[in-house]
Amino acid sequence: MNYNSKKFSPVENSKNGETTAETIFEYKQTGNILTSNYRSGHIVSGHLIGLVDDLGKVNMRYHQVNTKGELMTGICTSTPEILPNGKIRLHESWQWTSGDKSKGTSILEEL
Repeated sequence: MNYNSKKFSPVENSKNGETTAETIFEYKQTGNILTSNYRSGHIVSGHLIGLVDDLGKVNMRYHQVNTKGELMTGICTSTPEILPNGKIRLHESWQWTSGDKSKGTSILEEL
């Protein structure tokens, strides 16, 4: 699976997450390396980098600066689901590696 030039937005997120429906992730992929810059809502600037496996599952790390001026970091595993319309839904399990180190889940859908 190749995510290059695909855009995703959260449709669900745990309360302890900082992304909102307005957050747009535009993925760039070269080989199995995935990157994205993002911002909106509670995020002033964010970046992620990950590795995509043969089934499209992504193991990523992210860092972002929120509107409180805090540098937040975390890890995430993202598992794809192909929807009937051919778009991709990503089921994410993540954990902050900064702050309270809490865990959460989110769902992103391809725009």
